[in-house]
Amino acid sequence: MPEEPKYRIRAARSDTTVTVYQAYPPALGLPAARAGRFPAAWKRDRMTWIKPSFLWMAYRCGWGTKEGQETVLAVEITREGFEWALRHACLSHYEPAVHAGQADWKRRLNSAPARVQWDPERDLHLRPLPYRSLQLGLAGEAARRYADEWITGIRDVTALQRRVHAHVRAGEPERARALLPEEPPYPVPDGLLSGLVAGA
Repeated sequence: MPEEPKYRIRAARSDTTVTVYQAYPPALGLPAARAGRFPAAWKRDRMTWIKPSFLWMAYRCGWGTKEGQETVLAVEITREGFEWALRHACLSHYEPAVHAGQADWKRRLNSAPARVQWDPERDLHLRPLPYRSLQLGLAGEAARRYADEWITGIRDVTALQRRVHAHVRAGEPERARALLPEEPPYPVPDGLLSGLVAGA
């Protein structure tokens, strides 16, 4: 198998949508899954982080056991919206190979409605892997577009997370792996990640 590149977007997707994950308390997550959109209690003025990696979401929410993250949602959004966020994003940290200096990075960060963070992808035991997984933070215009324009559906995948975890705990990695959503490399248009990874 070819070696996985350090930076790559991998995501479940259709021709028009991409799946991202978030975890919420049941009081917010369950109504969102029922309605297929976030309820009025969802704060459009706060930064929200979306993750295309099922296993990184499992790591972040402890397989849906962490307080306030007991409901894990698979949110289907338009690929057009996803790519808009990437085009308008800034790296969440200063990268000398990308930015002209600290001041340049801070200026971009303060004006960008989205930010990109690359964190180690996780294996079934939630151990870090040597390549990175995308996290995309949405604020301001990006958060409003996400909630009001980009979402095409929301599913509660808490039970799936817990089934996968049960197989991992039982020492059944193949059964766990068979339940994972397929997350092939995302076909990134030319220039889309420019300024979001070193050397891109």
